[in-house]
Amino acid sequence: MKHRFRSGILAAALGLGLLAGQAGAATMVYVSNADSKDIYVLTLDNRSGAVKLVEKVPVTGTVMPLAISPNHRYLYASLRSEPFSVSSFAIDQATGRLGLLSTVPLPDNMAYLSTDKTGRLLFGASYTGDKISVNPIGPQGFVQPQPIDVIPTRKNAHSIVTDPSNHYVFASNLGGDIILQYKLDPVSGHLTANGTPFVETKQGAGPRHILFHPNGRLVYATNELDGTVNTYKFDPAAGTLTLIASTSAMPDGFTGGKPWTSDLHITPDGRFLYVAERTSSTLAGFRIDGETGALTPIAHTQTEAQPRGFNIDPRGHFLLAVGQKSNGMSVYAINGDTGALTSLGHHEMGKNPNWVEILDIP
Repeated sequence: MKHRFRSGILAAALGLGLLAGQAGAATMVYVSNADSKDIYVLTLDNRSGAVKLVEKVPVTGTVMPLAISPNHRYLYASLRSEPFSVSSFAIDQATGRLGLLSTVPLPDNMAYLSTDKTGRLLFGASYTGDKISVNPIGPQGFVQPQPIDVIPTRKNAHSIVTDPSNHYVFASNLGGDIILQYKLDPVSGHLTANGTPFVETKQGAGPRHILFHPNGRLVYATNELDGTVNTYKFDPAAGTLTLIASTSAMPDGFTGGKPWTSDLHITPDGRFLYVAERTSSTLAGFRIDGETGALTPIAHTQTEAQPRGFNIDPRGHFLLAVGQKSNGMSVYAINGDTGALTSLGHHEMGKNPNWVEILDIP
């Protein structure tokens, strides 16, 4: 794997005290490459930000969204070419390598996967099939083929997540301009519509990805089609969202095409939010007010061409972003005081990299 670092950048980051990560647990990075039909397994040095390829794991289809079990022992990969399916992998707790457990059918072409907080349920959202699904996960960690629920939605279901209590589930519908709100039966795994079954976005906004703030009281969602990120207040008693504000994620004065936001992530300390925007190939950074949820822009950082996916390491020191058109990944140091991103280098990935998961193993 080729790589290059800009001279002096790493030393500058060290001088700012950005790389004071704790030694100990190995930090693993998993990148899905849709068109080369493989998953890259890499290590991330949590002091320097250096990444090293461990293995390339072939899969049997166009691999896109990934999900990690809550105990960090299993990885799930959605295969979006026919037959639509999910591959379950065991994560070796010594090396981070992947061992295939099974590949089973899913109810449709799933653009998003996630698990519940117990790791016993796999949720899927189908953009092309306009549905969401729930599949059981067996005690050995692999997904079972018979779904618990397959629920029709409005057009273009695009993500599905649980709240911190594991009692509620939210699913965005990009073409329907709503976020669906469900109650989750944690025993049976069934979903039922909440009393308030959905919250609407601005018409034509196109809600895409949903993310809970670490404090559990705030929720953020990217709107793919108008280039904004919505801030919501979460009511843990009712399991409902209330819109607080909508903030542009586009660079000031950008005229290069239609907005096309994708992914979003928050630093573990809850202080900074980043949003990927594919038309401008930028990462928008924001400071978060932990009480009100208000977003204050930090900067727009140029990144890999057409960044569909990125993620932040468990210590909040590094951000790793992949570009679908560049076939590469950029690593950034995150300034813990300001949230500013400092580029540490570019690494070649497979064809059409689109999803990044980062976790610690013992």
